Amino acid sequence: MKSGEINSLFKNLSKIIKNPRSDLKYKNKFTLLVSVVLSAQCTDVNVNNVTKNIYSKYNKPEHFVKLGRKKIEKLIKSIGLFRNKAKSVYLLS
Repeated sequence: MKSGEINSLFKNLSKIIKNPRSDLKYKNKFTLLVSVVLSAQCTDVNVNNVTKNIYSKYNKPEHFVKLGRKKIEKLIKSIGLFRNKAKSVYLLS
């Protein structure tokens, strides 16, 4: 899609969906992004169960950089594809 088509699509969607919402729980825009990454091939319920204890301590990019990939893996181990997702979360941080 071209950029103009994408903008038009979003304008039309915003007319139809007035108050979009997500079942994912998050603290800020960054944790929403992390939750979206973690939600691939996983239910929102499972992501919320894993992240409820994580986001109280770690909710900024610098927190995840400081943790490192291996510690992120341990925190999200119960989510499928956790190694790839930990790598993605670390790199986007």
